[in-house]
Amino acid sequence: MAVAVLRRLAILLVSVFVASIVVFLFMAVLPGDPAQVALGINATPDLVAQLRQEFGLDRPLIVQYLDWIAGIGTGDFGVSYVTREPIGPQLVDRLGVTLWLVGAGITVAVAIALPLGTLAAVRHRKPSGVAISGLSQIGLAVPAFLAGMVLVQLFAVRLGWLPSGGWTPPNQDVGEFLRGLILPALSLGLVQGAVLTRYVRSSVLDTLGQDYLRTARSKGLRPYQALVRHGLRNAALPVVTVLGLQLATLLIGAVVVERVFVLPGLGSMLLDSVASRDLLAVQGIVLVLVVGVLLINFVVDLLYVVLNPRLRGA
Repeated sequence: MAVAVLRRLAILLVSVFVASIVVFLFMAVLPGDPAQVALGINATPDLVAQLRQEFGLDRPLIVQYLDWIAGIGTGDFGVSYVTREPIGPQLVDRLGVTLWLVGAGITVAVAIALPLGTLAAVRHRKPSGVAISGLSQIGLAVPAFLAGMVLVQLFAVRLGWLPSGGWTPPNQDVGEFLRGLILPALSLGLVQGAVLTRYVRSSVLDTLGQDYLRTARSKGLRPYQALVRHGLRNAALPVVTVLGLQLATLLIGAVVVERVFVLPGLGSMLLDSVASRDLLAVQGIVLVLVVGVLLINFVVDLLYVVLNPRLRGA
């Protein structure tokens, strides 16, 4: 098992290295000069050249990349072209908000999908199972931002139970933090929960038809007992894959939800940086998001090794 883990860790490190090169080159070839943007269209060529030298943009690309990646290794993402403030501390603060949102959203999705998906599979020929399948199918068609606006209209505007947006750090007021997190988490979790419910239903339904479950039931176990004792581990394999993909989707999809609920997360920072053409900040944010997706895939691979003993030597 140690060999399998080390092999996947090596793949992760190589993927992060390649991703950093791709992100850097993509930002480097974008049109526009950050120094010109920072100074405005009326800046003289001498001022632009001076600022390019200050930003280090007059150096060869390989030198710029090595300096950038070496700084990231020590937690230094550089200084913003626009605000002239360090990017690293901003990324840490914004990443914390996004992680709270994504964590709460995936918790909601799993809490919805596991019981409902299993119930829909066990009762797939009964009205309750058909109803769950129908509702999950409707949920697939609803984008997260639309779900967010509907939730705001209902629970914030009409009922006044929850705030419509804003962010309170948990170390300031836990109650307000939780109240402000409920609607964004629901807007992400309900939609992703509908997707995950379909996969849980399909996986459990396939497992229910396996011979070993029929044998377990023939020995006197009830269907639920046979499923819990012998089937859920095998049914979890495809669900873990989908869950990993959904986590990556939530991490990227949080960009829009953060805008809807005015949350100061990575998504809001990314959109603001793009609007002001702060390319170094965009470069850092994109790399953090890409590394986040790669880490999720790495964890999914490890879970596969844990759930499936046949992969421990692979």
